[in-house]
Amino acid sequence: MTTEQILILDFGSQYTQLIARRVRELNVYCEIHPYNHIPPISHDVKGVILSGSPCSVRDDDAPMVHLAAFRHKMPLLGVCYGAQLMAHTSGGEVQPSAIREYGRAKLGTLNTQNTLLKGLEANTQVWMSHADTITSVPDNFQIIASTESVQVAAFQVENEPTYGIQFHPEVTHSTQGKMLLKNFVVDICGCSQNWTAESFVETTIADLKEKIGNDKVVMALSGGVDSSVAATLVHRAIGQNLYCIFVDNGLLRKDEFESVLESYQHLGLNIKGVDAKDQFYKALEGLTDPEAKRKAIGRTFIEVFDQEAHLIEGVDWLGQGTIYPDVIESVSVKGPSATIKSHHNVGGLPDFMKLKVVEPLNTLFKDEVRTVGKTLGLPDAILKRHPFPGPGLAIRILGDITAEKVHILQEVDALYINGLKKYGLYDQVWQAGAILLPIQSVGVMGDERTYERVVALRAVTSVDGMTADWAHLPYEFLADISNEIINRVKGVNRVVYDISSKPPATIEWE
Repeated sequence: MTTEQILILDFGSQYTQLIARRVRELNVYCEIHPYNHIPPISHDVKGVILSGSPCSVRDDDAPMVHLAAFRHKMPLLGVCYGAQLMAHTSGGEVQPSAIREYGRAKLGTLNTQNTLLKGLEANTQVWMSHADTITSVPDNFQIIASTESVQVAAFQVENEPTYGIQFHPEVTHSTQGKMLLKNFVVDICGCSQNWTAESFVETTIADLKEKIGNDKVVMALSGGVDSSVAATLVHRAIGQNLYCIFVDNGLLRKDEFESVLESYQHLGLNIKGVDAKDQFYKALEGLTDPEAKRKAIGRTFIEVFDQEAHLIEGVDWLGQGTIYPDVIESVSVKGPSATIKSHHNVGGLPDFMKLKVVEPLNTLFKDEVRTVGKTLGLPDAILKRHPFPGPGLAIRILGDITAEKVHILQEVDALYINGLKKYGLYDQVWQAGAILLPIQSVGVMGDERTYERVVALRAVTSVDGMTADWAHLPYEFLADISNEIINRVKGVNRVVYDISSKPPATIEWE
């Protein structure tokens, strides 16, 4: 089954994923591809958007694409760098801005008769972020919007649906940016806005039935949203031919192994729980480097999972809960991105497993996964569960891992998460967790001097985890939870709260 789509070519902009999110919010499917790895263009592609870029079109090694492959064949919209690329390659002039144009601006001159700008208000606010500016355009480029300092804020090539804008409609600071994108995607490209959670479920289940047939699929579940929704989709397609494995790596939250198994059994999934705590603790013994810990956990998980999978006869497929940001982050404009941290979903499958991979969610963002899960009828306990890292508490314990440290952090984490729920704060937060620091501090309990551990509490708000702000939790809550942790968890005498945003900090500490 085919789906009409918008193709987004990525030139390295920090906002490229936001363009995709805004298009999908219009119920139109879209895909992001690096400008230098463009897939074959099928008749399902209704239009192309060129992203921004940190580069300059005047650089010798500036990212370039042959626009002739798209012009006169389908509508084209260049955003910032994309607009400058259109002008530059058509004979226009792009020069460094007198001052770097970054921040809010007003479209003082606006041709609302133009389809792209239809419905936009005079002096509508837009977001600029560019060091270059288009100083002149070819004769067949019609200027359709200007700001006080940017004459060519938007243009259309005469007699063709080719447009360029020097601002970013995808960011919320462009107050009518979504309307502009709707004008392009719906009115200019003619997309029918029929890509919904219901249509995704129907299409995906049909595709899975056709792809897998009567084969068997084995899948590791974590209790999280992604693997749960992926497993439910596969289960709807092939029933009991899906075999699920839930591994207790000794790094889960308090009582999580038992509660997750119970929740999956209520969903009718064919699941087996495996206690492998000792194997993971042994593999982690003495390791302090975050990446070394991640690799040890990944390696041990594969060993345990492979052993369990071999107990099932005739398995051909491995199911995974990979989602779209995982895929995008594993392919960048100039080859693989610099490793911030290894990802547990993309890559890493050893040759000896010899299984075909099925990833039913690899075109969805996290919030879309939740919407699909709701359509499938999954309970809120799973759908609203905060993201939890694949390596578990190992990357929330800075330094080496011991069973004693895991126990301390599990107790702290349980008090923290339950406290958020008790205060009605849990659903307001994207992700929360406690971190055990590799330091001790002096304290006083009663009349005695203590020298015990420090824990940091972390809570962030976000839409998809790509960027995040620290959550402004009430002081009353922080005071109560700090007091409760220190009084009830032996070995902790100090609690601190992390007030860093992403970027520059990551959500997890390791």
